[in-house]
Amino acid sequence: MKKIKNTQKTNFLKRVFIKFCRLVGFEIIDQSSFSSPTLNKDLNETLSVQGEKSITIPLGQINIKNKINSIKIILRSCTSELIMDQNKKRIFDNEKNEYTFRTLRSLTKSIKAASNKFNDIKFELIVTDTNSPEEDINQIKKILEQSNIQNKFISINLKKFENKIKQGYSKAKFSNMANFYNSLTIAKKEEADIIYFVEDDYIHSTNALTEMILAYEKFNTIFSKDLVLLPSDYPYLYTKDENTKIYLGEKNHWRLVSESLVTFMTSRKLILKYYDTLEKMGIEWTDPWEEPLHKIYTSNPCLSPIPSLAIHCANINSIFGISPLVDAKKLWENSED
Repeated sequence: MKKIKNTQKTNFLKRVFIKFCRLVGFEIIDQSSFSSPTLNKDLNETLSVQGEKSITIPLGQINIKNKINSIKIILRSCTSELIMDQNKKRIFDNEKNEYTFRTLRSLTKSIKAASNKFNDIKFELIVTDTNSPEEDINQIKKILEQSNIQNKFISINLKKFENKIKQGYSKAKFSNMANFYNSLTIAKKEEADIIYFVEDDYIHSTNALTEMILAYEKFNTIFSKDLVLLPSDYPYLYTKDENTKIYLGEKNHWRLVSESLVTFMTSRKLILKYYDTLEKMGIEWTDPWEEPLHKIYTSNPCLSPIPSLAIHCANINSIFGISPLVDAKKLWENSED
């Protein structure tokens, strides 16, 4: 007679063992089903637990040291200038306000996706605007209102910066400097763990903020210091033959870089530490304007994602624009409404 295996006892012991592992904080991997019984997830899902642990198969687990509890996203908008001090057109050949609207829509989608995953994080979206016409301002406010995200809209009074910013710059350059200066002031005065400074021509993927949050917590633990994350894999970073290092985020690789533009995520603590250095960008335009940021990267890591989490909508021939190996058209179309 064929012997019948007693699977009931085996399954009971398995359930007890899984519960025990959960209690002590261990994770089990079942390679036969390509899943984690303790996490109740397939291995191709996000396994990390925000604020607690970063899990990468097969490298294991990193316990997070500093949990992110709050994020302020500060979007600097100006719909009246196509490309600052240039007559060039941007990819997709639209009016500037369309890039602003799509950037904002893509951000709200990314924030919603992240907030659905991370219930403990407080998100706030602030739009600081210079020189946009009333019609465009109304559209920005409408998008904010429909997002159901905690938000704020600020029209910047440029006269307040006339005694702070050196004279002799074009109207567009002065406006850009004042807007960044104002964003720094917000970051300095208002509480938040993380500040994300964004220019209004970056179309974000839906998973951008989710990846950046998990990556920031992981890298902050690895480096044991505050750092800077970029949303874009800029083409110009490949024009120099420089040594670099590659790190694993949650779903993306991340590359150590020494330069950036002025869309970046960092901690409020880093901003306060280097406030005087960053303030120079709001007072005087050097060449390059981002030089104060680059100096910070000599002591605090700056990383960019591979592939890109957002596209910079510059001219198609600009080495500061479209990221390589990304479906830019799909991102653009997904941000239409």
